[in-house]
Amino acid sequence: MGGYFGSYALVVVLFAIGAVVVAGALFANRMLRPSRPTPEKLTSYECGVDPVGEGWAQSQVRYYVFTYLYVVFAVDAVFLFPWATVYAEPGFGMTTLVEMFLFLGFIALGILYTWRKRVLAWT
Repeated sequence: MGGYFGSYALVVVLFAIGAVVVAGALFANRMLRPSRPTPEKLTSYECGVDPVGEGWAQSQVRYYVFTYLYVVFAVDAVFLFPWATVYAEPGFGMTTLVEMFLFLGFIALGILYTWRKRVLAWT
């Protein structure tokens, strides 16, 4: 198999081999594992505490907002560290500086928006 479509055929063949290997491993696991379900094994488990009540509970939306804010700061940090290393390379100085200040401006606008909506208020 050569030519343009030969590369695609190779990818398809490797994908099929990978799928067969994974399916074979899952099948072998199902055949070799012991299966002795008991009521104790079938109950929900969370951090060693026995479940009490129903499985449905409402949670505060503000926790999700804090999670998203954490993700924003984590992404900010992920972009700042490589930027600091590229900034030292010759020829990248002014371009990377402008790009980073644009990025930090967008982050600052997001933080300002959350502050104005009183999401960051601790009271």
